[in-house]
Amino acid sequence: MDYANPRALVSTEWLAGNLDAPGVRVVDATFFLPTQDRDAKAEYGAAHIPGAVFFDVDDIRDPTSDLPHMLPSAETFSTKMGMLGIGDGDHVIAYDANGGAMAAARAWWMFRIFGHGSVSLLDGGLPKWLAEGRPLTDEAVELENRTFTAAKNPALVRAIEHMLANVETGAEQVADARGRDRFDGSAPEPRKGLRSGHIPGSLCLPFTTLMDGENHFVMRPAEDIAAAIADAGLDRDRPVVASCGSGVTAAMVAFGFYLLGKEDVAVYDGSWTEWGGREDTPVET
Repeated sequence: MDYANPRALVSTEWLAGNLDAPGVRVVDATFFLPTQDRDAKAEYGAAHIPGAVFFDVDDIRDPTSDLPHMLPSAETFSTKMGMLGIGDGDHVIAYDANGGAMAAARAWWMFRIFGHGSVSLLDGGLPKWLAEGRPLTDEAVELENRTFTAAKNPALVRAIEHMLANVETGAEQVADARGRDRFDGSAPEPRKGLRSGHIPGSLCLPFTTLMDGENHFVMRPAEDIAAAIADAGLDRDRPVVASCGSGVTAAMVAFGFYLLGKEDVAVYDGSWTEWGGREDTPVET
């Protein structure tokens, strides 16, 4: 079984050979959970893949929302990408320092939702790049402001109103990318003030099950991803919405489906930070 969309994933070998290729733009989209006590922007400044710019999910967001890194407007995304030197015709490669693409998938999804289909993840991310002894730099990238045209595709995102209605209708399957202990409510959330548990009727598909943790978190073969999805009780022929803690790792679930050819998986942007932080939302444990 082969990936249906293999171009969405590039190897470290491919990137090493194409760092200077015209139209290739690399973004470091590293994001850390509050409990990790690490500074993604500072770590990028200290060492990043040559030519990579920092894609800050906590800056490329809706400034009017009190939820973390909610989607910005198309106008804001256009401006931010242009300032990063990314243009309409570029092939964007996203990576992160977490292993695999825990946060890079969020960047991948954001590019897609704003109409930029030429975007890929670096398989294995920075850990695999480092393990292979490939170059890093602390040099700042000289940026040239470019034209990036964004148009939001609302079909790839869900708001809380949709999710509340879906609890009643069950029209869409909800895939929760968090670990089983958080899904069950047996482990506390990393963000303070949130209830524990999951959206009623949702199914647990930890994003880590889509990656090979013993091999720098590269993506598993297509048949293994398909098996993980089936084992979670999800039907690839039915609509799917991915959720997680704050809308980051949910994008990895969408990416896993995308590799298999299902390109319409949406992400619940507010995810558990919104759902578990309210008192008017039903919770199961």
